Amino acid sequence: MRPIHFECQSPDPASTMEFFSKALGWEFEGWHDFPYWLATTGPEDQPGINGAVMPAPDSQPRTVMVMEVPDIVQALEGVTSAGGEMVLPVQDIPGVGQSAYCRDPQGLLFGLFQGLPADPSEGS
Repeated sequence: MRPIHFECQSPDPASTMEFFSKALGWEFEGWHDFPYWLATTGPEDQPGINGAVMPAPDSQPRTVMVMEVPDIVQALEGVTSAGGEMVLPVQDIPGVGQSAYCRDPQGLLFGLFQGLPADPSEGS
């Protein structure tokens, strides 16, 4: 499964966004009513992924890579059978899909994401 998104967890999201905006030209937009800001890192027609900035739940700065998976339950089973652990269970993201957070055996935090199935009524 490939990385599709990253999250910069920061003790001061406003300062983090200001830094990346000035340093790298990233653009930010709030997402719904959550303390979560989507980051556009460059033009869509160029290689790369976009991400987000959010408050760090424990005030420790980190970047979390998020991988898209076709079946989040099966992916979690793979994580645990390989020696990793689930640290935040599957959560619904209304209108988007589901996510969960895990750690590998060395403690590296990463996310899993399963999107909603495509709506066949929307253009093909």
